[in-house]
Amino acid sequence: MTRFILALACSALATASWAAPKPCEELKAEIEAKIQAQGVTSYTLEIVTNAEAAEQDPSMVVGSCENGTRKIIYQKNDS
Repeated sequence: MTRFILALACSALATASWAAPKPCEELKAEIEAKIQAQGVTSYTLEIVTNAEAAEQDPSMVVGSCENGTRKIIYQKNDS
């Protein structure tokens, strides 16, 4: 029974940390690293409000941050 309670507590803690909101700048840096790892050199990442993101092509949205109140949009620039 003690092991079951311990496992349940660990599971709850892991879920809480996984669902924690991520700051936009931190998420943007992670996305930027992934884009650069793919060899893309000319692009723009921008943090915008949900209202601004709604005005963009939905395929440009690559991340959501600050409890879903802001979005990160990606645009590949022509080189």
